[in-house]
Amino acid sequence: MTETMRAARFHADIKTNVLEDVPIPAPGPGEVLVKVEFCGICHSDLSLLDGTFPAMLPVVTQGHEASGTIAALGAGVTGWQVGDRVIPSAGRPCFQCRSCRRGDLTNCENIQLMAFAYDGAWAEYTVAQAGGLTRIPDNVSFEQAAILADAVSTPYGAVVRTGQVRVGEAVGVWGVGGVGTHIVQLARLVGAVPVIALDIDPVVLDRALELGADYAFDTRDPELPAKIAEATNGKGLDVAFDSAGLKVTFDQALGAVRRGGRVVVVGLSGQEASLGPTATFGLSQKQVLGHLGYKNIDIEVLAELVSRGRLDLSRSISEIVPLENVAEGIEKLHNHVGNPIRILVRP
Repeated sequence: MTETMRAARFHADIKTNVLEDVPIPAPGPGEVLVKVEFCGICHSDLSLLDGTFPAMLPVVTQGHEASGTIAALGAGVTGWQVGDRVIPSAGRPCFQCRSCRRGDLTNCENIQLMAFAYDGAWAEYTVAQAGGLTRIPDNVSFEQAAILADAVSTPYGAVVRTGQVRVGEAVGVWGVGGVGTHIVQLARLVGAVPVIALDIDPVVLDRALELGADYAFDTRDPELPAKIAEATNGKGLDVAFDSAGLKVTFDQALGAVRRGGRVVVVGLSGQEASLGPTATFGLSQKQVLGHLGYKNIDIEVLAELVSRGRLDLSRSISEIVPLENVAEGIEKLHNHVGNPIRILVRP
């Protein structure tokens, strides 16, 4: 192993990602060094670059959806060996908040996010906490394993935990790109019916139908409310997922859910949304829920679903770019070139 590696580093002062040679990090106690096979490009990576998310460090390696093999073990690590195929968690507990002091690390109140609070995996190597690793089943590819840590697990958390979608509930998904596509698949998997995909791109809508949506509607259609009502036999949606995080998508989602229905905001942007008059909102008994991330156990569950053929992610990898071309991948995601679900970086 050489002493240096290539890494794509975000510089906060110029809001630019720069490919650099940096020292290979050494794992500390309870940590492992992971040789990265693949790492996804996520919209939150773009949000750091464009300033939607404030920088937490002056310089940081980006990328938080990774897969790879363990290259070295830190002191005190047990249960893992060099060469094990793993998925690092995209966050780590702070060890200082009230929950962490009680030993409840999974509910850390100040979770530190990979590629924001500490170096990520757009690099040849990354350091990860051993307690946050998930073993990759032998029949699951590194490519599909990488996106489990956010691109699929965040939708899983939104559907199962925050949205608490139940069998037979009507679900709508606004924005069926990388996150929304997986919400469609997972909502169908847990028994939602009907599952309605909503977007402005006909190609994306056709893809959503192929991947499990029962209906696919253009959000610009003036007949949209009537079409949703017809698809749900007049009751409206039980749960609406806003994967875009825009004012227009939030407004439509809130208007489409039935009395007492739930709106889960998964997409993030700088736009402001409104609940309208408090009297109207209160009388509607609707709920608006913000969602972020997942629990580590969710990655293990999803890996098992993929391994056993219950969840098909074969179409989720839209393109793979070498680390040297990460800027090209970023640009393609930003401009929706080819309507990517996920673009992967290969160091």
